[in-house]
Amino acid sequence: MIAYGRQSIDSEDIVAVADVLGGDYLTTGPKVVEFENALAQKCGVKYAVALSNGTAALHIGAKTIIKAGDKVLTTPISFVATANSILYQNAKPIFVDVDDSANIDLNLCEDALKKDNSIKAIFAVDFTGKCVDPDGLGFLKERYGVRILEDAAHSLGSTNLAKGSDLATLSFHPVKHITTGEGGAILTNDEEIYKHSKLLRGHGITRDPSEFVLGDEAFGGDGKPNPWYYEMQTLGFNYRITDFQCALGISQLAKLDKFVNRRKEIAATYDEKFKSSDLISPLYRFDFDSSYHLYIAMIDFEKAGVDRKELFARLNGKKIYPQVHYIPINMQPYYKSLGYDPNDTPKALRYYRQCISLPIYPDLTDDLQEYVVSALFGVLGA
Repeated sequence: MIAYGRQSIDSEDIVAVADVLGGDYLTTGPKVVEFENALAQKCGVKYAVALSNGTAALHIGAKTIIKAGDKVLTTPISFVATANSILYQNAKPIFVDVDDSANIDLNLCEDALKKDNSIKAIFAVDFTGKCVDPDGLGFLKERYGVRILEDAAHSLGSTNLAKGSDLATLSFHPVKHITTGEGGAILTNDEEIYKHSKLLRGHGITRDPSEFVLGDEAFGGDGKPNPWYYEMQTLGFNYRITDFQCALGISQLAKLDKFVNRRKEIAATYDEKFKSSDLISPLYRFDFDSSYHLYIAMIDFEKAGVDRKELFARLNGKKIYPQVHYIPINMQPYYKSLGYDPNDTPKALRYYRQCISLPIYPDLTDDLQEYVVSALFGVLGA
C-alpha cells in the first residue's frame, strides 16, 4: 500500500521505547522534559510544552491568548481542529480566503483588521509545510495589536517555523514529520504562555513551591514544602503525554533533518515530472523553506475528462491511496449550521475542487514514486 503519508520507524526508535517500558516512569517522568528541551533547541525557541495530541496543543494555545467573545481570523483550508479551538473558547472564527499557496491571505487579513478593530487574533496555518510569511504576521501583530497562533502541524523542520507568532502548535501524528504515535506540543518564547500551558496540561495543578498560594497548608514548621502537597489553581485538562511516547519523539527528532531532506527530494521530483503537463501542476513550485508535510497536485479534471472520485478509485485499484487536504471548514455541516458559507471564500473553494495529496514520506523510494507518477499519468491520459 502506498499511502499519502506514513510513519518511518526503525530499530533505534523501538529500542528507545523499550528502554522506557523497562524503566521506572511510563508517564510524568524525565523523558517528557528531555523531549521538550530537545524540541525547543531544535526549533530555536525558549520553551516547549509536550502534550497528548495536536488538538490539545491548539486547545491550550487558544486558551492562553483568546477569551469568550473574541473575533479570530483563520483559514478555511485546514483540519477542523484549528477553527474548533476558537469555538472551544466561545470565540468567533472569521474565515479569510487563501492565497496561491492555499495559506491564509495576509492582505485580506489586513483588510479585515482595518475594517474591524475588535478582532483580537489570527490563527494562521502553515499549510503543507510552507510557513505563513513570518514578517507579514509580525507586521500585523505590531500594527494592529493582534495575537498570533501558528498552527504548525505541517511545518516542523521549516526554516521559518515560529518566527512571527506568539506561539506555534505541533502535531506528532504518524503522518507528520516525526511521530510519537499521537502527540503534540506548544512552542513559544513567551514565559507567561509557557507557564500557563504547563498548568493547563495537568488539571491546572502545580507542585512548584514558588507558586503555592496556601502557605499554611503547603509548608511545614521548618519552612520546607510538604512532600505530598499540590494545588489546583485553575481549571485544566489531562493533556499529558507519556514518557515512552517522548522517548520515541526524541529518537525521531534526531532524524528530522534527514526526513525533511528526503521529503524535499520527493517534492522536487514531482515538480520535474509535472513541469510539461497541462493537466497536473504543483500547488506551488519547489520552495526550499517548506518542510513538505504534503505534496499537493492541482488537477484539471475537466480537461482530463476524469472526475476525482474515478481518479481515486483507479489509483486505489493500483494500491495507491492519495487524499484530499482539506474540505473547507466552512463547508462542514456544523459550521454551515452556524451561518458560515464556503462561497464567502471562493479561492479556497476552487482550490478544494482541484487538489489531491500525493504520497510523500521518507521511506517512499524512487521506484515507488515513479510508479505513482506513471499511474497518475495513466489514469489522466497525460
